Amino acid sequence: MNKMMQWTALALAAATATGAYADASYPNKPITIVVPFTAGGPTDRVARDLGEALRKPLNGVTVVIDNADGAGSTIGMAKAARAKPDGYTLLLNHIGVATAPILYRKLSFDVTKDFEYLGIINDVPMTLIGKPTLAPNNYKELAAYLNKEKDKVNLANAGIGSASHLCGLLLQSTLKIPLTAVPYKGAAPAIADLMGNQVDVLCDQTTNTTGQIEGKKVKAYAVTTSKRLTTPSLKDLPTLQEEGLKGFEVTIWHGLYAPKGTPPDILKKVNDALKVALKDPEFIKKSENLSAVVANDQRITPEGHKAFVQAEIAKWTPIIKAAGTFAD
Repeated sequence: MNKMMQWTALALAAATATGAYADASYPNKPITIVVPFTAGGPTDRVARDLGEALRKPLNGVTVVIDNADGAGSTIGMAKAARAKPDGYTLLLNHIGVATAPILYRKLSFDVTKDFEYLGIINDVPMTLIGKPTLAPNNYKELAAYLNKEKDKVNLANAGIGSASHLCGLLLQSTLKIPLTAVPYKGAAPAIADLMGNQVDVLCDQTTNTTGQIEGKKVKAYAVTTSKRLTTPSLKDLPTLQEEGLKGFEVTIWHGLYAPKGTPPDILKKVNDALKVALKDPEFIKKSENLSAVVANDQRITPEGHKAFVQAEIAKWTPIIKAAGTFAD
């Protein structure tokens, strides 16, 4: 009996030391979600809306947003990867999880090994837009213009690894037309210069472009989804697939993660809470206001989430390598 008690004590001690043994009262204090982008941006807005929706299914605890921005989201990812795996630090990031391993070749973490996958949250469409004085008035005219002018055309983006950078790479790869990339430090200055006729075209998230399209401050040519959008100001825009770019689809998806080694029962509690949050009417309404589509498929499971990210890594690797532009 004494030996059995000793073995039990040792097992509990080992489990506690490795984080494998969870506190049954979880969560009983505030949870921090690391967002690897600045406050007020699209990903930050998704995180804050989700944090509010997670409160009720997570015992009403406070959800704190920690904006650890910089280096194409890799600073925030590294911070989350190093955090104690106890369920009180989570990470919310977008497509950068799948592209960082290719763009940054000296990362301090491995996205497939150093995180627990908790589920995809939403998909944000993108729009292809141009400066107000750009000559083409529809996508067919734009395609002809790009084919004629090629690298004389300035293609703005919000920096290496940004959504607009990735969309621009895929556009050039699909059209087989080299354009002149003009990187900015964020979406706001890129869009400002586009509206001011300083650059020619930009492909960016609806969260950043819908207002400018509604205000007719830019020319809108197409959306990057497989189907047309239902947002009133965007519903008449064709998809790039409709316009002949077969297989062209880019959405900026967001996912939730925990540090590797977080106890399985805590992961289940967070995933269960996430599934509840994704059905919350208020969260869905806020997402629709951003033209985002809340996830409701196999990707909201940890297994489906990880399989999806691995497929995205496979999709973007040859495109980024062919472009030959890396962040390190």
